[in-house]
This record gives sequence, C-alpha cells and structure tokens, in this order.
Amino acid sequence: MAFSFNTAAELFPAAIRKKKRAGFAYRRFGTAAEAVRFAIEELPADSLNGAYLQVDEARFDQMGIRSLYESKDFPLPRTPRAPQPAPTDAKTDDKAA
Repeated sequence: MAFSFNTAAELFPAAIRKKKRAGFAYRRFGTAAEAVRFAIEELPADSLNGAYLQVDEARFDQMGIRSLYESKDFPLPRTPRAPQPAPTDAKTDDKAA
C-alpha cells in the first residue's frame, strides 16, 4: 500500500514522565505532509526525539518521519532550518585576548 501524504495525521509528543512537556502538545493536521513538515522544520530536535506520527493505522517514529520528509514523493517545498547560533564561551574569548 502506498503512503498518502494527503491523509489526515496526528503528531504525538514523546511520553516523558518527569518533564512537564516534550516541547509541544498533541497536534492534528489536515494532511500528513503538513505534519511531517512541521515535525522536521519547526520542532526542536529534542522534541522530535520520542515523538511519533500516526497516519491511519500506521505509526512513524523520528526516523520514519525524517524518511517521509526526505522522500521524493514529499509534496511540499522543503525549507531548511535556520542554523542555530553557536554558543559563545567567555573563557575562550578571554584566553584569545
């Protein structure tokens, strides 16, 4: 059975007991493509770890979501994440002076 990016999908956060939230709450999307794009492009990487996508009866973990995003059949334009600024280390700056 071929995967349909047009099917409604649900994105569930990681089940983390000791933390209040996994960075996002449960979300429902009109299409799996929108859910996959949101998961890869907008969620912080640590929030995606342990989360899963449910489309009909199929479940996709972090690697499954990434493979759907990288698929040649992915219907939406891909927008790379903006690079995160590197943390500055005050000790390193002091040594260089």
